[in-house]
Amino acid sequence: MHRHRGGRHDFLARRARVNAIAERRNLRALQRSARFALSAAARIAAADALVSNLERLPEFLTDARVAGYWAVAGELPLHAACARLRARGQGYYLPIVTQANTLRFASWQMGDAVQANRYGIPEPQCDERDLLSPDALDLVLLPLLGFDRRGNRLGSGGGYYDRSFAFSRDQPRPARPLLVGIGYHFQELPALAPEPWDIPLDFIATDRELIDCTAYAH
Repeated sequence: MHRHRGGRHDFLARRARVNAIAERRNLRALQRSARFALSAAARIAAADALVSNLERLPEFLTDARVAGYWAVAGELPLHAACARLRARGQGYYLPIVTQANTLRFASWQMGDAVQANRYGIPEPQCDERDLLSPDALDLVLLPLLGFDRRGNRLGSGGGYYDRSFAFSRDQPRPARPLLVGIGYHFQELPALAPEPWDIPLDFIATDRELIDCTAYAH
């Protein structure tokens, strides 16, 4: 009798897990569709508005090593943010996918050579010895498909950022490096149930506001 109840419990848990995976997959598809529906002009306007909100974050104005991303698939572009960082003499870094399916970061500025990785995303061309590990960064701007105000992030599903920044999972928030999600305002969701491996965000910057996730998490 106890084995039977245990077996049924395991079955229900597996079914719930399958349903949760399917729900996240469907949610990602919906969020991508909303992002793709934006015009080029709307993306550029959002990128300009994003900078104003990022500059409300003191670390964005002063940190020496700031990582961003090369916007693809309708992601909110960071060209305007990158230009502000360079004008202040701050370092700007882009992610490189390693053979271990984690991220390291390479210095980059406008005009530097790039090459497409196995996913077609441009990465800086540089010597492997010049790459930074995630824990050497001060501030990281992360792309996302969805978010809630508690700092839960819906990514693309590859787990690269979660694996790379796993060392910060149990750190008091805000952590170092400071993790700031970047997204359009319409990517906000009422709530996201975090997975055990998810890394929480400290802030989220959109084209409309800067959200302090640490204030909502307590």
